[in-house]
Amino acid sequence: MEYFQGRLIDHIGFRVRDFPAARRFYLAILEALGRDQDIQDDPDMLNVDELYIAPGREDTSTASSLHLCFQARDREMVARFHAAGLAAGGRDNGAPGLREYHRGYYAAFLLDPDGNNVEAVVDERVTARSADAVKVETC
Repeated sequence: MEYFQGRLIDHIGFRVRDFPAARRFYLAILEALGRDQDIQDDPDMLNVDELYIAPGREDTSTASSLHLCFQARDREMVARFHAAGLAAGGRDNGAPGLREYHRGYYAAFLLDPDGNNVEAVVDERVTARSADAVKVETC
């Protein structure tokens, strides 16, 4: 059986109630996932790859609630993600371990400071990838 993993999602963006707490949390887990070199960080938004996190609007007290899943290279990276998120103010929503979604689905889940469900997963069925990332050049 063949299947493909690609760029199904173009980008994800959401607003948070406590931007400093969310910023601390996401910087920690992105570093644990080896993506800290890609971060564009400014006072108004945290941007990495196609993920955008910004402070919530003043006219609302609600923030988005969503599920966000990051790819990890191996079980150790999933564990680092989970530990970094807990240390940065996240709450456990599923310790690192195999899940029954399909064979080889090893993941950990956290709730970020706004209660969004954040996951890191390694699909252990994957034996090789053609590239770690897609390189895009603009004209």
